[in-house]
Parts: sequence; structure tokens; C-alpha cells
Amino acid sequence: MPSIVLFTNNLRLADNPALAAAVAEGPVVPLAVLDEEAHGDWRPGSAARAWRAASLAALARGLEARGAWLVVRTGATSEHVLSVARETGAASVHMAAAVEPDRAAWLHRLAQTLAAEGLRVVQHSPNLLHEPGTLTTADGRPYLVFTAFSRAFERRVALEAQLPAPNRILVPPKRPASEPLPEPTADAPPLMLASFAPGEDGARARADAFFAEAIAEYDRRRDLPAVDGTSRLSPHLAFGEISARELYWRALRAAEADPAAACGALAFARQLVWREFAYHLLASHPRTPTEPLRPEFARFPWTYDAAALDAWRAGQTGFPLVDAGMRELAATGWMHNRVRMVVASFLTKDLLVPWQGGARWFWERLADADLANNTLGWQWVAGCGADAQPFFRVFNPAGQSRRFDAAAYVRRWVPELSRVPDRWIHAPWQAPEAELAAAGVRLGETYPHPIVDHAAARARALDAYRALRAGGR
Repeated sequence: MPSIVLFTNNLRLADNPALAAAVAEGPVVPLAVLDEEAHGDWRPGSAARAWRAASLAALARGLEARGAWLVVRTGATSEHVLSVARETGAASVHMAAAVEPDRAAWLHRLAQTLAAEGLRVVQHSPNLLHEPGTLTTADGRPYLVFTAFSRAFERRVALEAQLPAPNRILVPPKRPASEPLPEPTADAPPLMLASFAPGEDGARARADAFFAEAIAEYDRRRDLPAVDGTSRLSPHLAFGEISARELYWRALRAAEADPAAACGALAFARQLVWREFAYHLLASHPRTPTEPLRPEFARFPWTYDAAALDAWRAGQTGFPLVDAGMRELAATGWMHNRVRMVVASFLTKDLLVPWQGGARWFWERLADADLANNTLGWQWVAGCGADAQPFFRVFNPAGQSRRFDAAAYVRRWVPELSRVPDRWIHAPWQAPEAELAAAGVRLGETYPHPIVDHAAARARALDAYRALRAGGR
């Protein structure tokens, strides 16, 4: 009998446990339902919606190349799954499980509804290396420190073999009614589709290029915003266009095959384990997308400065590296990881704006919006999460820009500073007025003055942290 494969954020054919199980049973009915209720309070933002549209189109092409098709529907998933099951005679539904609290609860309700109607529902492993809950301390508790988690991971790393993409996919003789594939939304980042190639083929091409050209230098170049030193695979992972398991094994093979590439390959593998840590943490602490893991930070004296938040969002803070990062995000739906840390530190520590506001903005604007990683990253920078950066470590945006050679990056994304000499581009407010004028820059007109004094803002943040600690004694 036919089986339905419900494609959610597992938009790939290779190493897809749900698809492989359905193919083994017989004819397959590939189904994607655009159901905003599936995401609860974390509905996809503008960049993610645009990426999903392009990725579904790529998935449809991949299915057609294997003799199948993709049924697309909009609305309540349960209603469409039941309708498609009646049309095709499908008796089973295969789907990827979810870790995100709202999506997991939605999947549980969906499974109950479908089972009550007589369908066999099978939830397969999400796109992780180990199921959440399988790596715990000796007394069964979740790890809260990454180093300990990664050691436990290394002791248990016995991943299942990758599943090849099926060569042919049998389908029922009659295709159920399908809506047109969605189009990228008008508010999508304007340069996203020119900067990335959504879909499984795009993911594989990006992975191939990364392992061929950048893996050996990854550990030394990944912090440099002006060079292509990162994998840029995060959006592909977020939509399940490539499996974490495949990338992890490729990293280990690269380290074994070339000793010169070992440091870079193992550094990349460690980033995949950090991603894993984020998901395991979210599974054990489902309130962390909105609440600090360290409960004392609920008393932190944040400042609700709407004007400062707006300047940060718009890339108009007067700090070139911060502004460059926020403009890259607006244009492409992505931001370099080192810059993500800098802009997050600036918002939470220089401006004392609550981390939740930044996390929500990233969720709305990132193509790789990933609740587990977004939450862990923001709480790490804000000092209130697992394995957190100490609160007293406040990134100096100008110092970070100099340290990581970001001049070319700033010139690309803040073109009004493109003619400012290197010695001033990281902190143009320190430049002689004549040199700025020669470069066509007038602070307060062509480029904003810094919205805060970093030294004073750092002192204010440390005073707030000391007050928090004193209040807890």
C-alpha cells in the first residue's frame, strides 16, 4: 500500500530516514503542507519563507527526476494528510520528528489525529547525530557545559550509515490535486538567492566546494568576515537539505585523508557537535527560547530602548562592524558568525537591550533561522545560558573589526565608508575631520555618530551585572 512522506524541514532525498522507510514499503506519496500553525509562536520569518519556497521547488525537481512528484497543499496538515490518504489509499505516514517545543507539540497532536483515523504514523530521527536525551551525565542529567558534552559525544560517536537517495521512487497511478509551488515572498532579502542556492543540489555543491577549497584553512579563516572561510551550510542544514550525519562523516574523512587539513576538518566537526549541543539543550530546557537558562538573569536590569533597537536593526549604530553585519543580514538573510557575536554583544551589553529582542529579529531575518542554535547563541553572548560567555566579556566593535581584519567587509556593506583609510575605518569617529571629508564622510550626515560611547556602555553593563550578583546574595 502507498505511504505518505510528509516533508517539513527534511527537504532532501539522500539520507532521509522517512523517505527511505516509505520507499521500502512500496509506492510513495510525497506531500508538503504549508501550515503556519505547525510552528506555534515561531512561524518562519521573511527570509525563511523565501528559502522554503525555493527549496520546495528544488525538491520537486529532484522527485520528478526519479519518476515521482510533490503534492503541495496549504492549510491544516491533518485535513490534507487525511484527504491525500483517502485519494491514494495510503495507510502510513512517515515524517521527521521535531525538537522545537511548539513543533514537537504540534506533531504530537497531528500524530494523534491521524492515528485516530486509522493511519499508521511513524516519526523518524530529526537531522541530528544523536537523539536528544541519549547523551547525559552519569546521573542522567543533560549537559550544560559544551566541553563535557563534546567529550561524551566523542565517546559515543557510533553513527548509523548514511542512506543513499533512491534511484527511482514509485508513486500511485493517480496524483492527488496539488497547488502551485509557492513563490519567494516580496519581502525576501534582495540578495539571498544570488548569494545561495537553496535545495539539495545547492547544499551538495556548497559542501563539495567547502571540502575541496576551504576545509584545510577553516580553523584559521572562519573568524575573518572579509574572506569566504566558513562553510555557509547553515541554511541548508536548517531546512534539512543535507544531513548533519553526512557532513560529520565527511569532516572525519577529510581529517584522516590529509594531515594538513586535519585541524580545519576537526574544527568544523566540532561546530556540528555545537549544533548538536544546542538541540539537546533545547529538548531538555524547552522554555529557553524566551527565558534565560540561568534564572537569576530574569532579574537583570535591561533597558527597553526602542530607538537604540531600531538603529541596531537598521545598521545605523555608527559602529562600522555592527552596521556591516546588520546590513549583510538585511541583504542576504545571512551573517558571518564572528559578526553575529559582535552585533549580539553590542545589543545586549552596549545597549542593554534584552537578548530576546535580538533573537526575535534574527528569527525574522535569517534564512538559517534555527530555534535551537539561535537560542543558544544569544544566551551564550548575553551570559545567561549554558556554557555562557562571561558577562564581563564585552566585545569592543572597533577592536573586533581590527583584530579580524574586517576592513574589506565593512567597505562592502557600509559603502558610505568605502573611501575611508584602513587606519580609521574601524572607528571613523576617531579620524581627523579633514580625512573623513576627503573620503566623502560627514559624521551625523553621511554616516551616523556612534549611538553610545563604548567605554561608558561597558562600564554601565558591568555595573548592572554587579548589581545582579549583589541582589542574589
